[in-house]
Amino acid sequence: MALSFLETVVIIIGAGPAGIAIATCLNLLSIPNIVLEREDCIASLWKKNSYDRLKLHLAKKYCTLPHMPFPSHFPTFVSKYMFIQYLDNYVAQFNINPLYSRSVESASYDGGKKWKVAVRNAGSGEMEVFEGRFLVVATGENCEGFVPKVLGLEGYGGELLHSSEYDNGSMYRGKDVLVVGCGNSGMEIAYDLCNCGARAAISVRSPVHVLSKEMVQLGMSMLKFLPCNVVDKIVQTLTKFTYGDLSPHGLQTPSNGPFYLKGITCRSPVIDVGTVEKIKTGDIRVFPSIMSIDGDNIEFANGTTSKFHAIVFATGYKSNVRKWLKDDGALFNEDGMPEKRSPNHWKGENGLYCVGFARAGLFGISNDAQNIAKDIRSISPILSPQKDFKQPPSSPELKETPIDVYDEAMDSLFESMKANVSGFVYGASESGVGSSSQITFTPKEITQAKEVFKAVFKKDVKNG
Repeated sequence: MALSFLETVVIIIGAGPAGIAIATCLNLLSIPNIVLEREDCIASLWKKNSYDRLKLHLAKKYCTLPHMPFPSHFPTFVSKYMFIQYLDNYVAQFNINPLYSRSVESASYDGGKKWKVAVRNAGSGEMEVFEGRFLVVATGENCEGFVPKVLGLEGYGGELLHSSEYDNGSMYRGKDVLVVGCGNSGMEIAYDLCNCGARAAISVRSPVHVLSKEMVQLGMSMLKFLPCNVVDKIVQTLTKFTYGDLSPHGLQTPSNGPFYLKGITCRSPVIDVGTVEKIKTGDIRVFPSIMSIDGDNIEFANGTTSKFHAIVFATGYKSNVRKWLKDDGALFNEDGMPEKRSPNHWKGENGLYCVGFARAGLFGISNDAQNIAKDIRSISPILSPQKDFKQPPSSPELKETPIDVYDEAMDSLFESMKANVSGFVYGASESGVGSSSQITFTPKEITQAKEVFKAVFKKDVKNG
């Protein structure tokens, strides 16, 4: 079997958003690099393994890659297809040309200041060896779909699939489908199944915060100026006002706030796309965690049993780094995630780096890529910055004040509330949220509440 060698300065493994982000930063510093990708396209997770109705869950200003903002005409929350268009334009703009169909079999440090990466070329069948001074692992935390072990799963008689294999619910019309996992993917897939005429259910194992996208936008804006615990209190108050007590419907709320938990556990709150209303009306059933499976019968932790035609595991992804990376110098733990917590997670020993492992989404990828490129440049000052790249104009840097961002976010939040309700209902009584008595709010009263929130916040800011 033929064996070919190629040498460069930086070897990048993975051509998802993380890989093309670091390649761009290196290109702009004239640092030679090669991007190796096992699939036949960039961003294969987005192009091949994501459901149709997917959108970025954060506002676009938090999701740009380095040196290229989203077009101004893109909506605040970008669809999957618009994001793919953005990524394709990105690689064209910065002259990124990955080597596709390269499956990495091993990457090791030879002790002589060189990383050696052995790959199999799926097109030719040949083995290829790449050598470089630096190695950047950009395969990310979402490399392979994860399906938990469930007693009796191997004997299940229906259809089994991971969320990465789910496109839409059209083929499940009239069928009973269980979605396992109540993260953003699980909740949105259950909603999509319901809208497509399936009898959807969701299995919820852990407590979860449910917020609207406007609440998340509001919280992230306020985190620039306010302590996390204060932001959590404001957002949780709005959550109770909007959704009431969800525990009677099978959704428990964590004791700690959503942004605190994101910072400590890296688990994001669920951004509601309409699933909560479907749960409240009974169109989507909620079950606890699965105990066992016997044929088509699924037994849950509360002792109930039900039958389903299909199970969709929206149970996340795992890293595959430990399968092929040798000599990592304890950069990664046993699960293939960085041993150190952010922001000290991206640099290892002997010229080894990782990007896309911060559990901070596209915002974290952008930060990691720029930090790594600067660090490599400081170690190996090769050339002056290239002159032939015409960078798109950056978005103007707005000098925001706490009141500016709060006004904008609150306007968006309350307008969304008015658009989605006619006579908004908030469950409350002397005993607390979620009791049998309810208070009804009209759109006019919601507008008045918004002005009260804004007035109180402005007063707090003025008083320090």
